[in-house]
Amino acid sequence: MFGFLGKNGAGKSTTFRMILGLIEPTSGEITFNGKKFSKDSFDKVGFLPEERGLHTKFTVEEELTYLGSLKSMKSKELKSQIDYWLKKFDIYQNKKKKISDLSKGNQQKIQLIASVIHNPELLILDEPFSGLDPLNVELLKSAIKELNKSGTTIIFSSHRLEHIEELCNKVGILNNGRLMAYGSISAIKSTSKYKHIVIESKEDFSYLKNIEGVQSIDISQDSMSLKVIDEDTCKLIFKEVAKKDFVKRFQVIEPSIKDIFIELVGGNGGENDV
Repeated sequence: MFGFLGKNGAGKSTTFRMILGLIEPTSGEITFNGKKFSKDSFDKVGFLPEERGLHTKFTVEEELTYLGSLKSMKSKELKSQIDYWLKKFDIYQNKKKKISDLSKGNQQKIQLIASVIHNPELLILDEPFSGLDPLNVELLKSAIKELNKSGTTIIFSSHRLEHIEELCNKVGILNNGRLMAYGSISAIKSTSKYKHIVIESKEDFSYLKNIEGVQSIDISQDSMSLKVIDEDTCKLIFKEVAKKDFVKRFQVIEPSIKDIFIELVGGNGGENDV
């Protein structure tokens, strides 16, 4: 599973549109299964756009039947898949309801079902968790994991960096159309110039901010966290901490994807910035 990160306007949605043939790349080419991506590949691809679009006067069954038929699905298979996914997302009871009568969250589920109903080899999800409550987010994550386990390659972007870190085995970070980083989560984290230290103790360690190599320090009740430049600084801090009588916790923590994102492209890393 591959996740795209980047500020608004970095090029995530544009990349998806190029993959789908909606925009021609200015250079290079996009391949799928070793061949140049073409219209012949469309039935093997599912796409959930950031801006949803459903026929609101159709019933759920009519909408999914129509959209599934565009992927060359046979009637018997289509009916079976509609029932399976409606039950999977706990909305089977809405099968005969009009799209316009559904909540925003349930409409989003229908949009997602439409993108996966034909069991695509490649699934592109542009902000799939937008607008969903926590329970429905978990349902969606479960479905994504199931599809990936069954062999579907998944590419998605999300404003929620923790979802990228949880679900993806590879990540790409974009900035102004340029790929700033690409690789596994662990490989990208290893590129960080900084280390993070957490100390839990009743001792006063505020003086550690004066050690060369400490970039920042955040102190709260009985704990503190430090951002330092390298492992040598970690060793210096450890020696200072070891002089005290009792320290409940000393831990060097690898940076999160959020930390890496801020380091590479700046910004606050919040939902409105990704």
